[in-house]
Amino acid sequence: MHIEATTQAPTDTGADTVAVPVFDGEGVAHDFEDGFLGSLVERGEAKTSIGSVAVTHGGDLRFIIYGLGKRDDLTPEKARRAAAAVETKARSLGCATLCIEIPHHADDATVEGLVEGMALSAHRWDTRKGNDPERREPAAEVMFSDHDDRTVPVARGILLAAAQNRARDLQNSPPNEMTPDALAARAAEIAELSEHATLETLDRAQLIAAGCGAFAAVAQGTDREPRMIVLKWNPPGVTAEPLALVGKAVTFDSGGISIKPSVGMEGMKFDMSGGAAVLEATAAIIELNVQVPVISVVGATENLLSGSAMRPSDIVTASDGTTIEIDNTDAEGRLVLADCLVKAKAEGAKRIVDLATLTGAMDIALGPAYAGLFSNNDEWAATLMAASDGSGEPLWRMPLHPSYRKMIEGVYADIRNTASKRVAGASTAAEFLHHFAGDEIPWAHLDIAGVADDVDLPYAKKGGAGFGVRLLVTLAESLAA
Repeated sequence: MHIEATTQAPTDTGADTVAVPVFDGEGVAHDFEDGFLGSLVERGEAKTSIGSVAVTHGGDLRFIIYGLGKRDDLTPEKARRAAAAVETKARSLGCATLCIEIPHHADDATVEGLVEGMALSAHRWDTRKGNDPERREPAAEVMFSDHDDRTVPVARGILLAAAQNRARDLQNSPPNEMTPDALAARAAEIAELSEHATLETLDRAQLIAAGCGAFAAVAQGTDREPRMIVLKWNPPGVTAEPLALVGKAVTFDSGGISIKPSVGMEGMKFDMSGGAAVLEATAAIIELNVQVPVISVVGATENLLSGSAMRPSDIVTASDGTTIEIDNTDAEGRLVLADCLVKAKAEGAKRIVDLATLTGAMDIALGPAYAGLFSNNDEWAATLMAASDGSGEPLWRMPLHPSYRKMIEGVYADIRNTASKRVAGASTAAEFLHHFAGDEIPWAHLDIAGVADDVDLPYAKKGGAGFGVRLLVTLAESLAA
């Protein structure tokens, strides 16, 4: 799909289909002399609610009337959903070229939302399936029309949606292909985007040599080489303090010896979703030339069971010297992230955010509506919440508390990788990470277990959602100096 901005009138663009917006209590802005578009609204055939679409014809053109609700209530997220409804309808009609009329007086964020909703909805995640005569392809060309030149917000929407779609591709790829090496190869491609980007990767032997015993323990059960990926963006002459983005990328999680139930295990390829979001957000940050240093650390490994796999009751030592009792080998993500957080601090990070599909408890608590936010710093949490509002990727703040910390105190080692009681699973996991993040620098943990895949959004119904890409880019931009 090719997307561009135009100042041509929609009916002059040569598109075979024109999408026209309508708000509650307002007429169609550019109706025909006989008012036939507005009459559809007046008769109730076309509705103004978000997600509503109606189709009619006039002359040689097809028209899609799309609802935007109340003008004062329009947000970029509602624009995404409305654009997704237009894209779905246009695709079902076999539209080849589509022109979307931007609503009058829409701000740039709304325009970006329309573009993102269109591009995200058009993304095809089922490309491995054979030819399906019933499947319709998205429009090959899409134009966004306004009196004013909207090239800048349209271009930004294209770039962010492309980054999110790349993260979805990484998520959706089968685990026999999307290995730690494959993620490292993608990181190498990103590093080539700029002379100011650098890449370091650590393999199994290097992890062990660096004392990353927690990460290395998770990788013991697989023959595939783990990779700690350290991708840096260092724009010259920048005064902003370095931001670390840390991502869990368990490319397949069987649970290890504490094996998961077979039902639903196929979804464990999505356990690398945090790492996917970090990599593609970093790519977008570089492409946008965001003026903030970024240290992206991704912990990539499989968690399988074999004769060499870690066992419940093993004790391992993380790279900061912390000893850890392994109570449950399926609580592996926090072990990977422990050494990644230590690495991020060693590389000079002055603020950290990590993303991980960490706990089923978070999925149960919040479902697909929010990612859980934990933080050691109220100001940093507020900065994340502002980025959430700006990106349309919702967060809900969750508690850290000394009582949760006490629940992960070890019996035979410093700490244990699961709590002593089966309560507050997301918070005790966050407290485990809190131990390694410490309190000296602002840190936030985003548990994205419920929002990573199969979220049933109009623009991301099935498969990987790419959650976090827009959020992290918006966060980095807010810190730029």
